[in-house]
Amino acid sequence: MISSLTAALASARRVIARRAEALLRTLVRERRVQAVAAAVVAFAFFVVLTVAPTNSQSDAQALEDYVNANAQTVTVPDDAQVAELADRGDYDVSPGVDTLKKEGTNYAWAKMVMLFGGWPMSDDNITVFTRWMRQENGPPDWFNRNNPLNNGWGTQGGTFMSGYANLVDAARQCADALNTNPGYAGIRDGFAEAKPAKEIEAAIWASPWATGHYNNGAHWSYTEVQKVEAPKSAWG
Repeated sequence: MISSLTAALASARRVIARRAEALLRTLVRERRVQAVAAAVVAFAFFVVLTVAPTNSQSDAQALEDYVNANAQTVTVPDDAQVAELADRGDYDVSPGVDTLKKEGTNYAWAKMVMLFGGWPMSDDNITVFTRWMRQENGPPDWFNRNNPLNNGWGTQGGTFMSGYANLVDAARQCADALNTNPGYAGIRDGFAEAKPAKEIEAAIWASPWATGHYNNGAHWSYTEVQKVEAPKSAWG
């Protein structure tokens, strides 16, 4: 940057000198007063000297001088302590409908109901829901009639023994039934608050979902639910 400025100033000096010389010759030819000519010459040399660069240092030297002149330091006390950051918890991303359809399992369908219901996909929520699905339709054919929970809400035939066009519609209708029917308030509150599994299950048994109330839990199985994939055509 400094070298470029030096060259520019030198060029300007030469231009001014030539113009001053030309003006002086014109004045002499026109027989102007000698004092005026002398004044012009003096002015020209003053301008040349004024604009002439006085600093021929290199760019690297100029940068070093600037850094030295503007350097800043930070002093940390010997007894300084590192502040602990507040715990902001863990963050996760909930899968969407397309992702769950691609997974295609009974666990994916349970998560889809949580998604449509606006409830967290917590471990207890999914554990309870897949157990509930097993009580209604065993894992090998959990997708039977595209109605995993034998839900009668919005089915094509109007009864719990009817089915849905696909499993996505079934998940949406199941969430809608749980969110709408007053008799299922305990179930939806349990899912919404991600309560412990035993509390949600007790709400299911007490609800009117099943007329036998699963024998108040006596017919409930607690073994791990087998993960089974439904046919791709069932998802619509």
